[in-house]
Amino acid sequence: MGFFEKLKRGLSKTRKTLIENTTAIFSGQAIDESLLEELEELLIMADVGPQAAVSITDALREKVKGGKIRNADALRPALKEEIKKILKQGNKVMCAGEKPYVILTIGVNGVGKTTTIGKLARRFTDNGFTVILAAGDTFRAAAIEQLEIWAQRAGSQIVKHKRGADSAAVAFDAIVSARTRNIDTVIIDTAGRLHTKTNLMEELKKIKRVISREIPSAPHEVLLVVDATSGQNAISQAKIFNEAVGVTGIALTKLDGTAKGGIILAINKELGIPVKLIGVGEGVDDLHDFNAREFVDALFE
Repeated sequence: MGFFEKLKRGLSKTRKTLIENTTAIFSGQAIDESLLEELEELLIMADVGPQAAVSITDALREKVKGGKIRNADALRPALKEEIKKILKQGNKVMCAGEKPYVILTIGVNGVGKTTTIGKLARRFTDNGFTVILAAGDTFRAAAIEQLEIWAQRAGSQIVKHKRGADSAAVAFDAIVSARTRNIDTVIIDTAGRLHTKTNLMEELKKIKRVISREIPSAPHEVLLVVDATSGQNAISQAKIFNEAVGVTGIALTKLDGTAKGGIILAINKELGIPVKLIGVGEGVDDLHDFNAREFVDALFE
């Protein structure tokens, strides 16, 4: 099965919540203000978020007034067009530019951060790049061991310290090792204790300072991993992490099987942070570059 087919299958619950339920209310009815208000409520309930929901319905309202939407048949393509306008197309996460290229990976526990790191490392090694994984999550039990397994699968190297060690020291050693061995990229794992804990944010700030001290332009990517099934909680996570260390891109995991895929619109509209990677399965090839056009096409098919 190709990725587009996996994406379509993975978005089936989101499609029902976001597209089928919203367009069904217009079937056989004249489109008036009360129906547009109902549409706005349904969009918010589908985790699109208030800003994106208002933006979409305001644009549709103007089209209704202008006579461009007269019935449910005209609504669907109009809705698709407005969703496309909201989604931003970010640059790919890649090994490019300065060497080593440093990716700082952040996110709360349980979002699939370690798995995302492993799949990303595998992608790079499959394309001929050398990779070092930095086991910076020294807090969570078994985190280092899990990253070691992914390093083996991906054919990458790993830098680790004992459990409870200083995460910034792990990041420092990984960068020094990458320079010594002429490695293309370093992917740094970090702890994911609750994002409301101040100590985690201070730890991440320290890691970033250490990285920047060694390579002024680094980290070249600060990748926040969020779980699509968490819905609006993903927004609060992103806001706090962004304030602490400045997020450059988001990896949205577990899109398959969730009805909350509309969160991708809220992330784009409310935060302005591009979604760069999406995950639609457990396989090593199920992490894919986010493509706005492809996503919308899969959502509406």
